[in-house]
Amino acid sequence: MRIALIALTRAVPPSLARCELTHIAREPIDWRRARDQHEAYEGVLRSLGCSVLRLPALAEHPDSVFVEDAAVVLDECAVITRPGAQSRRGEVASVAEALRAFRELRYIQAPATLDGGDVLRVGKRLYVGLSTRTTADGARELADAVAPYGYRVDCVTARDCLHLKTAVSALPDGRLLLDPSKVDGGAFGGAPGIAIHPEEHEGANVLFVNETVVCPASAPRTREALEENGYAVASVDASELAKAEGGLTCCSLLVSVRQQDDRRDSSPR
Repeated sequence: MRIALIALTRAVPPSLARCELTHIAREPIDWRRARDQHEAYEGVLRSLGCSVLRLPALAEHPDSVFVEDAAVVLDECAVITRPGAQSRRGEVASVAEALRAFRELRYIQAPATLDGGDVLRVGKRLYVGLSTRTTADGARELADAVAPYGYRVDCVTARDCLHLKTAVSALPDGRLLLDPSKVDGGAFGGAPGIAIHPEEHEGANVLFVNETVVCPASAPRTREALEENGYAVASVDASELAKAEGGLTCCSLLVSVRQQDDRRDSSPR
């Protein structure tokens, strides 16, 4: 058996300019450039060994490219969320349908709300950022859903950003990459941290894929810090998507699956 990594994504809708915004001012968004950046992002995922599975397009949902918010995918199950923005709840059904092929599903129920971007996994601990999108009830329902699998849920608070993972990302060796101006490192149970460059706030949201950290191209000094700490790093330009308050983790759901290895032993008999 081998472990394969599937990346669920969704195309950038032409309606992206009408996206929900919470902490940044609205700017014009070049949809074609955003589309091209997203396709390059998918290309980086493929180059790192992912099979990219595109979900059905949802042109009427401006934020639908940000598939991470619709689910929390663990090894044992997937928790289907109830997004905090009512305009985004129509995105969830197609994500659930796709994940049903790979995981047993659990659901966050009304009136609780939870966005996947507010859930940071560090081993068997899930840190939930309480935000304008995620409520304490949502965190409690997540805790109930994952407790049978041995996960612990702790709530933390981030400042002046949309989601917890806007301010902090998990690195593969248990360390965290974080923006100290937006989240306190001491909230994460003593996990060691690496601070982003203070002028590169977007650099706190990175994606770990098959031994490589994918970093936004707009954060070159944060990339240098990661490389100095021994990480292999790839960069991708997501500047147009950032105008919609989106980051690199937002644009995919990574699902590990066990597959039969069909390769035959060709060694001499």
